[in-house]
Amino acid sequence: METGNHTEVSEFLLLGLSDDPELQPLLFGMFLSMYLVTILGNLLIILVVSSDSHLHTPMYYFLSNLSFVDICFISTTIPKMLVNIQAQSKNISYIGCLIQVYFFTIFVGMDNFLLTVMAYDRYVAICHPLHYTVVMNPRFCGLLVLMSWFIIFCVSLVHTLLMRQLTFCSGTEISHFFCDLAEILKVACSETFINNIFLYVATALLGMFPLTGILFSYSQIVSSLVRMASTRGKYKAFSTCGSHLCVVSLFCGTGLGVYLSSALTYSSQKSLIASVMYTVVTPMLNPFIYSLRNKDVKGALRRLFSRAACCS
Repeated sequence: METGNHTEVSEFLLLGLSDDPELQPLLFGMFLSMYLVTILGNLLIILVVSSDSHLHTPMYYFLSNLSFVDICFISTTIPKMLVNIQAQSKNISYIGCLIQVYFFTIFVGMDNFLLTVMAYDRYVAICHPLHYTVVMNPRFCGLLVLMSWFIIFCVSLVHTLLMRQLTFCSGTEISHFFCDLAEILKVACSETFINNIFLYVATALLGMFPLTGILFSYSQIVSSLVRMASTRGKYKAFSTCGSHLCVVSLFCGTGLGVYLSSALTYSSQKSLIASVMYTVVTPMLNPFIYSLRNKDVKGALRRLFSRAACCS
């Protein structure tokens, strides 16, 4: 491969979703709208959980963390994309690209971990209800979140340091709307064997372990529900999992779509569409899923709006 010095490469070119100039205003309006809806929706979830004492439970503590992570997740990629569309530019600085890779890896990993922790919370609540308050105490919940942050910070740092060792040729084009690590490794002008090995190992461990945890939790939940005699009890117990199951299905489904579209097809357009679903649509839909399908959240929203109406 061609060699060069990465310190001489000051920027990359993000090819984005389309080169058609007539589509740019449409893309700008659409993604700006989705970004604002995501920010406002997730901020509302955080506000509701923090202000309503009925929601001061482990499940909603994890949900507010998930909303915070989703805000950061979408803010890692979309603002730069909007700036580039508005400025009719495709440039991103080398340092800016490193920062995007670092934070994107952190927040996608945290999404994964939090969904796993939320599945474990539902498992304890349904399968061991008498021990729930003892097991899921505030200290343990905080420890689970802190451990998740620490693990993913370390993994992301290694990814970034390994990327820092790569060399790139001037005018390097990235076939994406953000600095996706897998795409960056494809266009590097130096050997990427170590980077690829670490990427595959980290993806396998940070993807398979959480997924295994979620599947185990729900297998135990289903087993416990089958043994319940009361139909009403079964419905009530499973209804607390409905929102989480929808979010997990959406996140894992789109994530799997990104992986399969990049691994099994050479169509960059299909991979981009899958990435949009994964990085934009999923964080946007999460607040709607939890607010529309969850009676506790709907009740808290009504109380919040009632207090706001009284104050005004």
